Amino acid sequence: MASFYDRYVLPRLLGCACASSPVMKQRAKVVPKAAGRVLELGVGMGLNLSLYDPDKVSGVIGVDPAPELRAAALAAPRDPRLAVVIEDGTAEALPFDAASFDTVVCTFTLCSVHGPQAALAEARRVLKPGGTFLFCEHGLAPDPGVAKWQRRVEPVWKRLFGGCHLTRPISTAIATAGFRLGQVDSMYVPKTPRIAAWNEWGAATPA
Repeated sequence: MASFYDRYVLPRLLGCACASSPVMKQRAKVVPKAAGRVLELGVGMGLNLSLYDPDKVSGVIGVDPAPELRAAALAAPRDPRLAVVIEDGTAEALPFDAASFDTVVCTFTLCSVHGPQAALAEARRVLKPGGTFLFCEHGLAPDPGVAKWQRRVEPVWKRLFGGCHLTRPISTAIATAGFRLGQVDSMYVPKTPRIAAWNEWGAATPA
């Protein structure tokens, strides 16, 4: 059973961090590119739902294992034309047929899944041939000084922020999972603690 912290405190912390203006600007760089039938991994509180283009998207299915976050996602603002379904599920074991989605969206999710390689393998499995994996993730910084502090802080950070890791690689993990990377951009997100600010975003297709 979820603790009081997990049910009431953690969602507020995540809301403050994940819905900050700089982070929302990063989300807006990838989510509007989604098209067709879309799967969103770790839909959380539904922060991306307002960013989808209903003229390009036939529907969005969001999965998340946390009931409190799924409830928030159902109530999140979005274009009324956008068909949205929120389901219980984990990124590592998706309850969908192979080759059933045109786009998979993954934003600030790989940091907290239990098995990032398993989640990426599942994303690849459910994508149609020629489908697109859109990602925007924070992770291991390229600067040794920042990475050193990420490793030091991570054990406490994970406990405070629902299992969020600071030191997971992003683009290399996606490529290793059998995706062909397109253009990948990166930067330290402004007005964000540097240990959590390294961000990589872009698109990939199944190799």
